Amino acid sequence: MEAQLSRPLMALRLIFLLCFFSALARCCRFLAAEAAPTLVTRLPGLDGALPFRLETGHVFLVRHVRSWTHCKQLHFVHGRYVIVDEEKGSELFYYFIESEGDPRRDPVVLWLTGGDRCSVLRALLFEIGPLKIIGEPYNGTIPRLRYHPYSWTKVASILFVDSPVGAGFSFSRNPTGYHVGEVSSSLQLKKFLTKWSTEHPYYIANHFYIGGDSAGGKIVPFLAQKISEDIEARVRPLINLKGYLVGNPGTGESIDFESRVPFLHGMGIISDQLYETIMEHCHGEVYTNPKTALCAQASDRFDRLYDEIYRPHILFKKCVYASSGTNDGSIERKILKEEAGVLKHPPPRLPMDCHNYGTYLSYFWANNNITRDALGIKKGSKDEWVRCHEGDLPYSFDIKSTIKYHRNMTLKGYPALVYSGDHDSAVPFLGTQSWVRSLNFPIVDEWRAWHLDGQSAGFTITYTNNLTFATVKGGGHTAPEFQPERCLAMFRRWVCREPL
Repeated sequence: MEAQLSRPLMALRLIFLLCFFSALARCCRFLAAEAAPTLVTRLPGLDGALPFRLETGHVFLVRHVRSWTHCKQLHFVHGRYVIVDEEKGSELFYYFIESEGDPRRDPVVLWLTGGDRCSVLRALLFEIGPLKIIGEPYNGTIPRLRYHPYSWTKVASILFVDSPVGAGFSFSRNPTGYHVGEVSSSLQLKKFLTKWSTEHPYYIANHFYIGGDSAGGKIVPFLAQKISEDIEARVRPLINLKGYLVGNPGTGESIDFESRVPFLHGMGIISDQLYETIMEHCHGEVYTNPKTALCAQASDRFDRLYDEIYRPHILFKKCVYASSGTNDGSIERKILKEEAGVLKHPPPRLPMDCHNYGTYLSYFWANNNITRDALGIKKGSKDEWVRCHEGDLPYSFDIKSTIKYHRNMTLKGYPALVYSGDHDSAVPFLGTQSWVRSLNFPIVDEWRAWHLDGQSAGFTITYTNNLTFATVKGGGHTAPEFQPERCLAMFRRWVCREPL
C-alpha cells in the first residue's frame, strides 16, 4: 500500500524537480521572465482595425547571473517562480510599427524623443507615426484618432521606445531604477536592442538606423558609437547599423543656446542695439551667469522679448507648452479621475486654437483604461501617463558634448542626416549648422535648395564621410510636427541613399 502511495508522490516530486531545474536554467540566463508582446489590432478612438501592424511590449533591463549563488535564490509561488535577486526591475516600453511598404526589406529605425523624460508617444502621435489625434473640443469621451498619410512608416519599420526609465509607460519596480542619466540610459537602450533583436530575428538582416530629435539628439550619436563598437567586436546579435539621423538636436554645447541671439536678431525679434550689446558685453554668458551689469540688463531684456513668442515655432500663437504640471483644471481633473484614477500631474488646459492642443488631448487618450488595456500596459506599473517628467525624477546630464561622437561615427563611414526646422528658436538651425561646419569636412555638394513638387522645401549641404545637413522650410521644434510632407520626402530620399 505504501509503495502504491509513494509512486504518485515520487512522480510529483520528479515533476517538481524538472520544473525547478527548468526554471533554474532560465534564471541562469536572465533574472526576470518577460510577457509576450501584444499585437494591437484596434485602438480606442480609431474607427475600424488598424491599417498597419502594431506590436507593443515591455523589455526587462536586467543583468546576467554571475554565480550559482544568484541562480539558487529562486522561490516558487503558485506554480511560477519569482526572482528575489532582481537588481532593479527596470522595464522599457516600446511600440513597434511595421513598415507599410515591404517590411522584410525596408529599414528598421529606433526612434527616441527629446525633452525631460518625455514619452515617445508624442513622436508617434504628432511627428512621424501613422496616427494623429483629431483636434476637437474635449467632451468627456476618449479623443478620436485619424490615419496620418505622411508617416515615416511608409518607408520604414519604426521602433518607438519610452526611454529613459520613467518616461511614458516605462517603469522600475525599485525606485532606485529611476536614478539614471544620459550615459546609463543609452547603455540600457543598447541592452534593449540586444534583447529585442534576439526576439525578432527576422529583422536582423534589415538595414538599421537610429533617430531622434531635440534632447534625444544627444543620445543618438553616443548610442550609435556604442553599437558600432559592438559590431567591430563581433558581439551578437550583430545589429546591421547603416547610419543615424537627428532633428533640431541638442549637443550639450553652449552653441545650442547662444545661437538664439543671432537667430532672433535675424528674425526681427530683438533689435540691432540689443544684439550688439549682447555681442559686446556678454561673451556667450547670456544664458549662464552674466558677469557685468550691462550683460545682466541685456539678458533681462532678451528674456522678456523671447517670452513673447512660441519657442517651438516663432510664427505660431504663444501657448502654454502642454506637459505635466500643477494647475487649477478642476473639470479636467474630475474627468481624468473618473477615467483613470487621480492624477498627480493633470495637464494644463489649452485653447483649441493652440498648435499643441492635441498634446492636451493625449492625456485623456493615454490615461483611459481602455487604451491601457489595448496597448497591453501592465497592471500597476504606472499610475498615470504624463507627456514629460519635468524635474520630478532624477536624471544626470552626463554627456557633455556629442560633437566628438558625430565626428567618430562619420569618420567610420556611417551616413548621418542632421536636419533643422528653420523656424525653431529652441535649438536654432544656426547653432546646428555651426557645429556641423566645425567638423571641418570637405564639401561635396554645395549649399542648395532641395525641392518638393517643384518648390523649395528647404536647403541642404553635403560633406565627405556621408554627412548631410538640411533645413526644413517652415519647420519648428520638431520639424515633422509642422511640415510632415516635406519631412517624409526628406527621410525617404535619405534612407534610400538618394540626394535630397
